[in-house]
Parts: sequence; C-alpha cells; structure tokens
Amino acid sequence: MRDIDTKSLRLFAAVCEHRNIKHAATDANIEPSAVSKRIAQLESDLGTALLVRTRRGVQPTPAGLALLEHARTMLFTLDRIESDVAAFNSGMRGHVRLAASASAIAEALLDDVAAFMRAPENRNVKVDIEESLSKDLVQVVRDGRAALGVCWDSVDFEALQHRPYRRDQLALAVHADHPLAGRARLSFEQTLDYEHVGLQSSTAVHTMLRRAAAQSGRDLVYRVVVSNFDAAFRVVGANLGVSVVPMQVGEAYSRLLNLKIIPLTDDWARRQFAICFRDAGALQPAAARMLEHLIAQARI
Repeated sequence: MRDIDTKSLRLFAAVCEHRNIKHAATDANIEPSAVSKRIAQLESDLGTALLVRTRRGVQPTPAGLALLEHARTMLFTLDRIESDVAAFNSGMRGHVRLAASASAIAEALLDDVAAFMRAPENRNVKVDIEESLSKDLVQVVRDGRAALGVCWDSVDFEALQHRPYRRDQLALAVHADHPLAGRARLSFEQTLDYEHVGLQSSTAVHTMLRRAAAQSGRDLVYRVVVSNFDAAFRVVGANLGVSVVPMQVGEAYSRLLNLKIIPLTDDWARRQFAICFRDAGALQPAAARMLEHLIAQARI
C-alpha cells in the first residue's frame, strides 16, 4: 500500500464533516474534482470504498468511519507537533499537557501548577490543563494526549507509572439553617435521611457514594444533579439539599454562601491523589520538572 499523504486525510475528514464534497472543496480553496480525485486514490490505495454518494451528498462507509477516526487522531497529533515546535521560535522552552479530575482541579492542583510556572526556570513553559473523568484519564495519558494525569489513586492505572500526590478529606456541605449544621462530625450514613446535591453519574465521586449507600443498606436520594462543585455549593446555599464535597474547597465557599462544612468520619472519606505518567525517564524536561514539583508540594 502506498503511503497516505496528510493532505488527502484532511480533505477526507472535511468531506465527512460537511457530508458534501463541494463544501469541503470550498473550505480548502480547491476544485471539487481535485477532492474527488484524492479520495478515489485513497479508496484505490486502501482497496475499499470510503464514501457512498447520495442525492443529498456523501456518507462514510463503515471502512470510511474507521479511517475517519484514525485520521482525526493523526491530524490532531500532527497539528500538535507543528504547534509545539513552532512555539520554540517565540521563546517557549517547554509544553506540559496535564489531565486531571474535577476534584484535583478544585483543590490544590491549580495553585501548585501556578507555583511551578512562577519559578524563573519555568517562565517560558506553557501548561495546558484538561479536566477529565478519572475513568478516562488513564487512557488520555496512555495515548500520549497528556504527559501527566492527576486523580484518585483508587483508579486502575494499568501499565502507567504513578506517584503519590496530595491527600484530602471529604465533608458534608449544609446550609447554616439545616438540621445537621450543628454537628461537629458525621458518618455518611447519617446524611442519608436528607436529599443530596450530587455530581453526574459518570464521575468517580458519584459511583463511590452510591456504593457507600448500598453498603449501609440505604438509598441515596438526589434532589439535584449538577456538573461541578461550584454549582453544588450554590444549590446547597439555597438550602435545597446537602452535598459531599472536598473539605478544603468547601471551607472557601462556606464564607461566601453561609454554609457549614462538616467532616465525614468514614474511612473512604480520606482520599489519596496520585500523579500518573507513561515513563518517568521518557518525559520531556518541562514535564519531568513539573512531576518533581508536584511530588514535592505533596510532601509540604
């Protein structure tokens, strides 16, 4: 099979997105016949039809969908390579991509990254932080879409290397007028008499709380499900429910929204975060320095 050129892949992806060869050609500023010729050459090289022509345009065949998935990954990687290398001409001396769970981002991670970037030796390092579900984060790091990942250490890291990061304490956020507001500490089971405000079912904390409720033989009743901790605190601030939250984050919101933050006594309420990566020895210098910095911050 002949090598597939990136121009043909870009045109093929554009045709699939537009579902129309003419529109894709207009965006690429070339003739539709040139686009058709390149796609015909792709089909010849791969030995299979990639598009089905219809009266309304074109549709990718099953083989075309498979190629489209790989093409998007390859083109994204190539664009990243071009961007990263070009950035060195503007004075950048490193680029770190970091994936992290919502809990990690909500707590100390952003402050730790900011401290890293303020260091003189890192002043020309660019950092991208992407929020990712814990269950997806391992795949993101394993595929090379991020150099480092930060999430709970309860996740299956598979073949990734990992190091301990910070710990945190889960607590219950309640309105100051709530019946539980006067308690100094609580077990999670004691909260199940009240309606909760929770994160989406795809998050690790949602799964953990459902499991804890089931183990106590009780039901966890959600009155409101939100997409992030900020929204959860605001709903609790309206006295519409209680919410299990990171204690450090809750203390900041308590002063703004008239909340009480009550530590949970359950063993699982003390969490350990971890930093994961493919191979410490293969990290780019900037990513290696960030890894060392984050590990050091966790020890303070």
